[in-house]
Amino acid sequence: MNKEKIIEVKNLYAAYDEVVVLSDVSFSANKGEVTVILGGSGSGKTTVLNHLLGLLPIERGSLFVLGKDISRMREDEQVALYLQMGVFYQNGGLLNSLTVAENVGLPLAQHTNLTPELIDEIVFMKLGLVNLQHAFYLYPSQLSGGMLKRAALARAIVMDPPVLFFDEPGAGLDPVSLEALDRLILNLKNKLGVSIFMVTHEVSSILRVADRIVFLDNGVVAFEGPIREALHSTQPAVNEFFSVMKNENVRELLG
Repeated sequence: MNKEKIIEVKNLYAAYDEVVVLSDVSFSANKGEVTVILGGSGSGKTTVLNHLLGLLPIERGSLFVLGKDISRMREDEQVALYLQMGVFYQNGGLLNSLTVAENVGLPLAQHTNLTPELIDEIVFMKLGLVNLQHAFYLYPSQLSGGMLKRAALARAIVMDPPVLFFDEPGAGLDPVSLEALDRLILNLKNKLGVSIFMVTHEVSSILRVADRIVFLDNGVVAFEGPIREALHSTQPAVNEFFSVMKNENVRELLG
């Protein structure tokens, strides 16, 4: 049975000056799944993400998010689309001068006509989903690394987006905090029914959260498919990447 596509990238090309980063990249991400984009340093993972988020112009190719072609949309249409896309930045991206509640509620304050009282209610509920209600009045400087990540996650879901984008969500976390964040991400995916597109190099996270893998190598897609198939891939770059995972966790996953 064909699954509904939440993201489709077709023949994407990108270069910085004379250096070609993406030569002909095509892949898709399914609704309700966690799609993880992988590859070595300089393979173009972040370049793909930045194109999807509208941070880089499309030179050649086309990108569809939620069934809409980004390259053919007017600016006002793009703005409306991006409001349906939650983004979790690597460093959290919280404003130090605002409380946690103010940071989480900022998208609602900027893009809706909701009253401050209603925004506070929604923010309190979203913080509850990430086990951070007690930090409502705290400032980012008063939070631990794991708490900062959870606050950023609450802000990413505050507008109830159908798709979430993650840029290295586990960066800087210890293994215990990383696993807790992964479990939380999966819990939110199941509770809210969101689709997730993630850039990460954390091998333990990939095993825990990924449904689907897109592996970039030399400017093209070297592999695209379920995580189980990726672990068995004979494609050299993919095999080398996953060789570090040949441990008890992988054997358990493979059954």
